[in-house]
Amino acid sequence: MKHLVYHKFLLPVLLLLIGFKASAQLQDMNLLNVPVDISADFRSFTNTYYLADSLAKFNAATASGEIMYRRHNFATRHAFDNMLGVLQRVPANEFPSTEYAVSPSLPFSIEFVSPRTVRIRATSGLQVKPEQESLMLVNGKAPVDKSWKYSKISGGHRYTSAYGSVTVTEHPWHIELRDATGRLLTKTVHSRDNADSTYTPVVPFSYVRRASDYSRSMSAAFSLSPNEKIFGCGESFTGFDKRGQKVVLWADDANGVQNETMYKPIPFFMSSRGYGMFMHTTTPITCDFGKYFSGINSLMIGDDELDLFVFLGDPKEVLNEYTDLTGKSPMPPLWSFGFWMSRITYFSEKDGRDVAAKLRQHTIPADVIHYDTGWFTTDWRTDYKFAPDRFKDPAKLLSDLKKDGFHVSLWQLPYFTPKNVLFKELVQQNLVVKDAKGNLPYEDAVLDFSNPNAIKWYQDKIAGLLKLGVGAIKVDFGEAAPANGIYHSGRTGFYEHNLYPLRYNKAVAEITKQVTGENIIWARSTWAGSQRYPLHWGGDAENTNTGMAAELRAGLSFGLSGFAFWSHDIGGFVQKTPEELYGRWAAFGFMSSHTRSHGAPPKEPWEYSPDFLKIFRASDEMRYKLMPYIYAQAKDCSERGLPMLRALFVEYPNDPGAWLIDDQYLFGSDMLVAPLLENVQERDVYLPQGQWIDYQTGQAYNGGWHKIRPGQVRAVILVKSGAVIPHIKLAQSTMQMDWSTIELVSYSAKGGSAEGLVCLPSDNILKKVSVSANALKADPFSGKVKWQIRSFK
Repeated sequence: MKHLVYHKFLLPVLLLLIGFKASAQLQDMNLLNVPVDISADFRSFTNTYYLADSLAKFNAATASGEIMYRRHNFATRHAFDNMLGVLQRVPANEFPSTEYAVSPSLPFSIEFVSPRTVRIRATSGLQVKPEQESLMLVNGKAPVDKSWKYSKISGGHRYTSAYGSVTVTEHPWHIELRDATGRLLTKTVHSRDNADSTYTPVVPFSYVRRASDYSRSMSAAFSLSPNEKIFGCGESFTGFDKRGQKVVLWADDANGVQNETMYKPIPFFMSSRGYGMFMHTTTPITCDFGKYFSGINSLMIGDDELDLFVFLGDPKEVLNEYTDLTGKSPMPPLWSFGFWMSRITYFSEKDGRDVAAKLRQHTIPADVIHYDTGWFTTDWRTDYKFAPDRFKDPAKLLSDLKKDGFHVSLWQLPYFTPKNVLFKELVQQNLVVKDAKGNLPYEDAVLDFSNPNAIKWYQDKIAGLLKLGVGAIKVDFGEAAPANGIYHSGRTGFYEHNLYPLRYNKAVAEITKQVTGENIIWARSTWAGSQRYPLHWGGDAENTNTGMAAELRAGLSFGLSGFAFWSHDIGGFVQKTPEELYGRWAAFGFMSSHTRSHGAPPKEPWEYSPDFLKIFRASDEMRYKLMPYIYAQAKDCSERGLPMLRALFVEYPNDPGAWLIDDQYLFGSDMLVAPLLENVQERDVYLPQGQWIDYQTGQAYNGGWHKIRPGQVRAVILVKSGAVIPHIKLAQSTMQMDWSTIELVSYSAKGGSAEGLVCLPSDNILKKVSVSANALKADPFSGKVKWQIRSFK
């Protein structure tokens, strides 16, 4: 394999990677595509603030009315050599004063979407443009539920369903959200709420009018309770619990996994108190989850109107509601759950054939060979054509690899450099984002996915590759849509930047589905709704212990944002992976929904020591034997909006300890994984209530804290007692698996009955299997499968 290491094209790539490392983005430097944090607009002495005060009018039948807002400016207050900025009521500053409201009354409404979901809408001014279908919502618009019952209460109005209530108070104006027992979950914050209890100036539910351009943005301020925790917001690499953090939701090339910016921001979060919120907008958002003032959650939304969905329930119920609204992840093809072998980068037909042969020679089960940036004539220069001097017959290559059980994935991106042969064509056909003058905002031409003609042009290029036999397209980048751009949609980047990843994901996923019939892309950037186009991976992780830990936190957060499927570059991306770290990360990678080794070379396991090769092979073989479990759990996630890589509290919401764990996860519903995030021989593991059985040793543990050593696979892996884990005979490719015979392993610490899920790829119908005394209680597949049943002991 030396020709891969010293290939003539590799040196520029390595130099480029080194350059990336040296110039990774520092935050708050006012550079190109720095995330847009609008929070400063809510603490400016030049702006005007309108604070929600009272209910001006209300129609109980339509749950709509008007809020009166009181006008304020910041002023200073000085005491004992300390100065604060405080909000004070002010008169109008417009002339003539007869023409403009000092305290405007503006529309708001509550809409009922389901018995668990309500929609709160409020505007900061006249809305001229007719409402359009939303790309973020699976059906373009939200459904209507008529089960909520109205009652007039003293000083307000209440709507109640089987799962909770919404109360609107008149003066002071509040919206209060309660669960079915009447417990307050959260409520909007009024200026009076903290006036007598704190000296700290706080901004209540309000909107800002900027002095610089008279643009407006909303701040939806809600109460936070003691010990309340906040999770989600997309693939966030910071602390798992977002309480006490400020989170900026703006798609960004994060240049790693240990900073606060995100490839995959999602305007959704859930609370440990029993609710979740979806900010239905594509503008920049800054969420202050009690960072400035611990009792207030300030959702500062760039849009001039608030459109907020609130979901009531436990984590599973909230995720199900959110994904009913924005879409659930469809099932990717079986082969995508196999091992993806990659590096930065394979350059030729010979490289691909050699790697495929080596995988089979070393009996490393694998299903995908990925060509990254090097399959074009010029590395990184996307022209959608295999380099003719290095790929003599691409169609035959793809056909031959498929016969041996391999699909091929190809890299590309939607930015076109001036030297790209396609650059002139794209500009001349007006298929790219423009600036205010009609020129290009960048040196690159950025494909405008809001333009149907651009989508058609692009999908024609992708379709040609798929028809040739390519299995999947890597949907890289997408986070740099020009913020100052003018898009075909007629909107600026303020509204289109965050939507760009969703449009990009959708374009590739839909043409892939049309040509191949399969739901598969490999994407880096997202926005709300992107879960409908699986799957996504975790970006350019550092090759360090802290990089691995951050990747895990991000995967857990991403799963709590509506995404069933997720992957990450095993061993990290930036440099050659240290062997010891690679072995530990492999266990984490092979126990994720999807599995890929990728990054700076070498990534091939045989390029490391013989001992490492054995460890890597053991992790890989474990995954392939577990494929019936993985596939069934994936199907269950697809149907219920659950993540494969699952925070413990999703399954155990009543266990206080489960809400504190950010370095373990459930792999599906029945297996718990505690990766080794350092080079240690054992680690502390928290087990939820019940009994757990070590998958590698068979030792049983009760719930609580334990020090546990891993087996040959370098992670602690346990199975919940009472679970049936289906296995299949080891094969070198999912294409070669024999699904007519499945082994059911019963994990029952006390020898009782056990249950599990099975889903055959031939029909994709999820069914439950029950085992007692090493016998199947009933055959859900009516003889289609030969069952081999045994106990773990």
